[in-house]
Amino acid sequence: MKVELFDFHLPEELIAQTPLEDRTSSRLMVLNKKTGNLIHSQFKHIKDFLQPGDCLVLNDTRVLPARLFGVKAETGAKVEVLLLKQQKEDSWETLVKPAKRVKVGTEIQFGEGLLKAVCIGESDHGGRIFKFSYEGIFYEVLDQLGEMPLPPYIHEQLEDKDRYQTVFARERGSAAAPTAGLHFTEELLTELRDFGVHIAFITLHVGLGTFRPVSVEDVDAHQMHAEFYQMSEGTARLLNEVKKSGGRIITVGTTSTRTLETIAQSNDGKFAAENGWTSIFIYPGYEFKAIDGLITNFHLPKSTLIMLVSAMAGRENVLHAYQEAVSERYRFFSFGDAMFIV
Repeated sequence: MKVELFDFHLPEELIAQTPLEDRTSSRLMVLNKKTGNLIHSQFKHIKDFLQPGDCLVLNDTRVLPARLFGVKAETGAKVEVLLLKQQKEDSWETLVKPAKRVKVGTEIQFGEGLLKAVCIGESDHGGRIFKFSYEGIFYEVLDQLGEMPLPPYIHEQLEDKDRYQTVFARERGSAAAPTAGLHFTEELLTELRDFGVHIAFITLHVGLGTFRPVSVEDVDAHQMHAEFYQMSEGTARLLNEVKKSGGRIITVGTTSTRTLETIAQSNDGKFAAENGWTSIFIYPGYEFKAIDGLITNFHLPKSTLIMLVSAMAGRENVLHAYQEAVSERYRFFSFGDAMFIV
């Protein structure tokens, strides 16, 4: 299966650069995965397409303001540091620009010395390992100095950091937001609960691999970046009960989808409390074991995300829906509109 099969024409002006003022005012395209039929609506009306007894599964990961701008202590030269993964205590794996000028032993200062970092090693793909020093609580210092690591296709500055967080974000650790969840407000979640829809949470910390293009020609030659996930006992119990009672399990986002499918694969289609690392790659031909529907945004051409969506609804159905989205001027990617596949 060739990657080119998942290409489509996307005018650049349809890439949403800023979030809408009202999270629920985004548009909603509903795609019937069996017939390919489409309905155009708004996200605030998502309840019209749900039933009492359904369960929405949301990813409660919290994005770190992981992009730091500092200067080399010796020369004052500007350096950009992007936190990737905490290794132990105050040591982090990072990406650095310009990497060539940062050697082991280099000290970088952020916020006029409020935060300091010394390079203690190198990692794969030109990364650097830093040990940080500071006074107080690291995450509070990071909130003060760091910027959100927005995707490379967003060129506008984000005025309010919280607009790149879901309203239910709790577990710190993501390099990117689970963007399908950005459409929800507390009021909408309350409305859905009152209607009889169950709300469940899992955690998957999104890695930067989510932005990396597929560089191979054949789909099955692509290697996914591993990401950490966890599911609680309470969520596992609720999902098993919903499945047993005939309710639909609907994931909000590809991250929730990959988490549930990873767990169901290792538990004969059932759910269990567990945590670990997943590199599951879902593309056409995959048989879903966990979910019945998916709420997601509109994704990049030739990306692993559009491949996952195509696995659920069929490649031709998805590409037709995307053509319709382009002609109807839907907003694409992280701050864009939503699709509900059911």
